[in-house]
Amino acid sequence: MAPRKLTGPATPASLTAASLTDAACAILQTADPTEKARLSHETAAAWRSGSLAATGSERPSPRPARPVKPALLPPGSVPRRRINTAPAGRIALLHAIAHIELNAIDLAWDILARFGATAGLPRQFHDDWVSVAEEEAMHFLMLSDRLAEMDAALGDLPAHDGLWEAAETTAHDLAARLAVVPLVLEARGLDVTPQMTARLRKAGDDASADILQIIHDEEIGHVAIGRRWFDHCCREAGLDPVTTFHDLVRQYFRGSLKPPFNEASRDRAGLTADYYTPLATGR
Repeated sequence: MAPRKLTGPATPASLTAASLTDAACAILQTADPTEKARLSHETAAAWRSGSLAATGSERPSPRPARPVKPALLPPGSVPRRRINTAPAGRIALLHAIAHIELNAIDLAWDILARFGATAGLPRQFHDDWVSVAEEEAMHFLMLSDRLAEMDAALGDLPAHDGLWEAAETTAHDLAARLAVVPLVLEARGLDVTPQMTARLRKAGDDASADILQIIHDEEIGHVAIGRRWFDHCCREAGLDPVTTFHDLVRQYFRGSLKPPFNEASRDRAGLTADYYTPLATGR
């Protein structure tokens, strides 16, 4: 399934942003998810063209703008998703993943807006997280379009706010943000997505399974980017990456790391077992 093209007339937000961090803040304060995805594409293209400076004067708000729906509930209050041949079960799954991808767009822009001016971060840092943001936007649109094909939409069901809670607890520390978001939460997606993909195919929903396969494959790159810049932070501070990762996850991540792990995909991302196995067995 090909995602829709993210083209269209420029908006005031994209026209007035003189820097990548200013544009990132504008995207974070865009509530409409489709517009957020379109602005992500526009900003990525502007950055690659050289028309944006790296940093500006704007700083991100504690929380991004959100549409009125979905209603956000505590994680334990969201109904359990079951993948089966019934459309309702598959819609619930895709709805949950679409909400995750919407958060992922904001998480990528927030890391640029919040930490992009940090001393010692080269252009490659900005290049990497712009590419992540653009891919997350494409993931969201693929899921949104698939939901529309199933006569559903984001907001039809409740969702939880756990991803942004993780962002709030690490808003002061780039290394902590990288440890918790890409190296724990996104890495967890590598663990669970193959099973979801296989069950969707068993249910005869190849269209949805194909989308999840694309997401899984590209998320390997996102985890690899998280690992790259986490290692950079540790080198700059003279710290050992593995022990620092353990310390930060124990301090800032409220859940637990649950096996089984998708070791093959984690290895492809450079997230070796010495990072996560001690946390799964020693918490």
